[in-house]
Amino acid sequence: MIEGVMKEGFVTTSYDAVVNWAKTGSLWPVTFGLACCAVEMMHAAAARYDLARFGAEVFRASPRQSDLMIVAGTLCNKMAPALRKVYDQMAEPRWVISMGSCANGGGYYHYSYSVVRGCDRVVPVDVYVPGCPPTAEALIYGIIQLQQKIRRTHTIARV
Repeated sequence: MIEGVMKEGFVTTSYDAVVNWAKTGSLWPVTFGLACCAVEMMHAAAARYDLARFGAEVFRASPRQSDLMIVAGTLCNKMAPALRKVYDQMAEPRWVISMGSCANGGGYYHYSYSVVRGCDRVVPVDVYVPGCPPTAEALIYGIIQLQQKIRRTHTIARV
């Protein structure tokens, strides 16, 4: 992030680097647990793994206060419009993590008539976390991957 340190003690960097650094350190996830993967999501937020160390401080109950949605579990056809509605209520910039085999592609229930074969058919997904259910370490790794993706984005449009 720091591009240069001057003799006088000044630090030079770009505006993009500072803004993206701030975004990665303050991810506020919205709870969207649909099945057993949600238990692992809660496990990752508990004292042993402590998601707060990685910037995902508090799970928000309101999508208007969050910028990260973690879709954890089986998404059925009846729940898909609610997922999209919650996503649309989130403020920009917003990111989505698809957690578990069921959220990624239907998982064990892939051929069921009532299951959406991946939440990416309803909302755009930034990071996929594989597993059935994925471990808390896998979710933390997915959040770290999302933070690296955020750092690579350009906040300021160059003309």
